[in-house]
Amino acid sequence: MKKIITYIILFTILAACSSSEKEEIKAKIAENRKTIKALKKENTKLEKELKMLSEDSVKFKLPVVTKEVTARVFKHFILASGLLEAVQSANISPEVPAQIKLIHVVEGQYVQKGQLLVSLNSTIISNAIKEIETNLELAKDVYDKQKSLWDQNIGSEIEYLQAKTNKESLERTLETQKAQFDLYQIKAPFDGIVDNIISKEGELSSPGAVILQFVNLSKMKINSEVSEAFLPFIHSGDTIELTFSTYPDLIIKEPIVRTGNIIHPENRTFNVQVVLKNQENKLKPNMMASMKINDYKLENALVVPSAIIKNDITGQFLFVVENNTAKKIYVESGRSYKDETVVVKGLKEGDQVIVEGFNTVSNGTLVELR
Repeated sequence: MKKIITYIILFTILAACSSSEKEEIKAKIAENRKTIKALKKENTKLEKELKMLSEDSVKFKLPVVTKEVTARVFKHFILASGLLEAVQSANISPEVPAQIKLIHVVEGQYVQKGQLLVSLNSTIISNAIKEIETNLELAKDVYDKQKSLWDQNIGSEIEYLQAKTNKESLERTLETQKAQFDLYQIKAPFDGIVDNIISKEGELSSPGAVILQFVNLSKMKINSEVSEAFLPFIHSGDTIELTFSTYPDLIIKEPIVRTGNIIHPENRTFNVQVVLKNQENKLKPNMMASMKINDYKLENALVVPSAIIKNDITGQFLFVVENNTAKKIYVESGRSYKDETVVVKGLKEGDQVIVEGFNTVSNGTLVELR
């Protein structure tokens, strides 16, 4: 009986222990479930934060514009200016003092070479010519008769020689007077236009006093003074480009006809001259012209905008894009013209240089191409 009671007590104790462990395990499972639920909730929150951070990182990529570096021809130009001048232009004045008798032309009239422009009062010369011509007729008759007699061995030799000398002397005098008469008839020295008539009929004129201005507009020339530093790079025959402020759309290309052989000591320059045809006579004397002279040319040059090249204590640098990241590279620059510069070292063809936004990036900055 005691044994039975002992077994019952032991079984009760074991049953009680087993029930307690189950409850403890169930409690732990419930607690773990709560922990898992909390962790899932926390993970969801963390995933949202991670997504927001990823979106923000995209937002903060700096926008830039790039340009691919390609080899091309680079040209450097010298800019100079000069005034247009007619190749043929003259201020017409008399060679002898006399009264202006008649002006045969009007302003703006086109005349040909040798055409009479102005007649001066030549009454005295005209009368002298008529008198000489009369005396010459008599001298010729006397000479003809003396020569006829001399040919027949009649008369004296001295009479024949006197008649011959008198005739020849009058002929030379007549030629001289006619040449003098031509000085009173002012003629056009070349084809051209009467631009301005300064004197009036009836006024007295003298050598050096301008009666009218005469010009041929078919050919013009430009003289420009260029610094002696460019003397080795400018040669006769080099083609230059001419532009005019009066006619912005007019561009003329002409060769240099002459370069000066003297350096002007006051400004250290030499002369460059160009001659051009004046189509439709649009160009006028003293009009301003700009000359664009090519003094340097480089084939297969790597050219970038001058503004993107910066300087620091190490040297010149610019930024390129590699794998969506700005990369600072040091370069060596060459000649520049306007807003472009040749890079002679540090760049290679195909590089993507930053041309917009280069002031906002630094080495390693994430960038977004626009």
